[in-house]
Amino acid sequence: MTELEAIKARHAVRKYLDKTIEASAVQTLKTEIDKLNAESGLHIQLVLDEPKAFARGVLKYGAFSGVRNYLVMAGPKGADEKIGYYGEKLVLLAQILGLNSCWVGLTFKKIQGAFSLADGEEVFCVIALGYGQDQGKQHPLKPLEKFYEADGVLPDWFKAGLEAALLAPTAVNQQKFKFILKGNQVETKTSFSMVGYTQIDLGIIKYHFEVGAGPENFSWK
Repeated sequence: MTELEAIKARHAVRKYLDKTIEASAVQTLKTEIDKLNAESGLHIQLVLDEPKAFARGVLKYGAFSGVRNYLVMAGPKGADEKIGYYGEKLVLLAQILGLNSCWVGLTFKKIQGAFSLADGEEVFCVIALGYGQDQGKQHPLKPLEKFYEADGVLPDWFKAGLEAALLAPTAVNQQKFKFILKGNQVETKTSFSMVGYTQIDLGIIKYHFEVGAGPENFSWK
């Protein structure tokens, strides 16, 4: 499975089977986490077999069950966009490895001892991981025309990037973003209303756009 195929196959999953993640998948994830942390300056951590963060009574939004594994998306203050960008890399890798996932901003409890933070770091969100009871459902897609500004005929790469971006998870599925094409430069605009997640969502949709469009075809403005 390619990353683009993973984008098309992956949906948010909130209910998981009581099944241990295969050792080979764990090792692949840990290796990639180390690589991405070194590249980004983030402090992403994989927590395994820890059910308390999603225990009954913790829930504020949505309904989760069976979550025992998750990624702690931590890093220095102001790293919100990086959290979304690099976190989505791991979400797609998890999908390729046969795992399901869900970005979680509110519905979890920070468990002391499950992860560590350096001075100046914070937890932005977590990503639930595991083998889902199902494969989730595709959120409704809006017309492509609502998500871009461009003159003339759209290049195939730009259209492919938009289509991938439309499949990106955003806070409560708002999808309030737009891509502006000028030559081979692409600019993004957002109008998210869920406080605290705008830049995380922006990082996610930008990575999806890159996968669909091909980073060799454009530059970010």
